[in-house]
Amino acid sequence: MDEKILQSLVLENRGVLNVTGVENVDSFNDETVVLITSNGRLDIKGENLSISKLNVEEGKLVVKGTINSLVYSEHGGTREKTSLMKKLFK
Repeated sequence: MDEKILQSLVLENRGVLNVTGVENVDSFNDETVVLITSNGRLDIKGENLSISKLNVEEGKLVVKGTINSLVYSEHGGTREKTSLMKKLFK
């Protein structure tokens, strides 16, 4: 059985989110941050979001802004690699 890396989420006053267990940042902008974590994909949604600290080697990330939602999904990989090819050859 695979042993998962311990993950934690600490949200301070909806303004600062500390995340551990981060494996990759899939995408981000000022309204959405999409992470690949040891527990699956994590979508962070809000306003004026910014990544203030990132250390993938240690699996740590800090997001600042107004955080409205945190949603996990089982989709653990990055976005479909074929989607770009589909868009190019439409």
